[in-house]
Amino acid sequence: MHYDVPSGERGVSIEMNAKTTAENTGPAIQFQDVTYSLNGSVPRTIVSDIRFSVASGQTLVLLGRSGSGKTTLLKLINSLLIPTAGQVIVRGRATTDWDPIRLRRGIGYVIQDAGLFPHFTVAQNIALVPSLEKWDAARTAARVDELLSLVGLEPAEYRSRRPHELSGGQRQRVGVARALAVDPPILLMDEPFGALDPVTRAELQREFSALARRLGKTIVFVTHDLREALLLASRIILLESGRIIVDATPQEFPRIDHPEVTAFTACLAPLPGASA
Repeated sequence: MHYDVPSGERGVSIEMNAKTTAENTGPAIQFQDVTYSLNGSVPRTIVSDIRFSVASGQTLVLLGRSGSGKTTLLKLINSLLIPTAGQVIVRGRATTDWDPIRLRRGIGYVIQDAGLFPHFTVAQNIALVPSLEKWDAARTAARVDELLSLVGLEPAEYRSRRPHELSGGQRQRVGVARALAVDPPILLMDEPFGALDPVTRAELQREFSALARRLGKTIVFVTHDLREALLLASRIILLESGRIIVDATPQEFPRIDHPEVTAFTACLAPLPGASA
């Protein structure tokens, strides 16, 4: 079975699992005093003085209100944005030193509502990066079926469907499978479950938590939902107005004395009149 997808850029390959000793022992991602500004008629700083690192295999959740800079940090990791000052280091190399295509093909990216190509089948969506990497047909087909099974979708039933034939939860599962297609060491996830109904969202959160522990990937996960952060994170960074105000474990976070932490933890309280 062969999945035809647009050829795109050819001749660029990722060194899957070919990490150097330094990459194995050092952080997977580092922000070193990073600032990012928009230089319009009125210059505006989006994030400033950002400094943190993410260890290999860690799930870091970026928490904050809308406009706090969470998605900007994701885009700085995969070089969709370039720092105005400071540097972002991914797998031992500054993002400005990477070929951007090579960098991005070594990073899985999952967005809200999956971002699947509507004219592709499920299999073609998952096979996109393997095809760009010139995997042969048999290897690609086997990987598609492996990943569909991994995310809880029966390959024979779903591989030939198109995105409009899937539920929201199924589309997100396919989006996760596509992000994992070439076994990238890093996953970026931008509110991937935010558009789902509460029941489906809770199911996918539990499934993803188990999957993250099983795969051992380095994950940076954006959300504005504290419950989600507490469930999924190894560490939580809270952003406010483009700055880090808290960097803590899920166990430490609710106990921190800060007005923005208090605002988020208040959202965990049941509504007046709600049964416990």
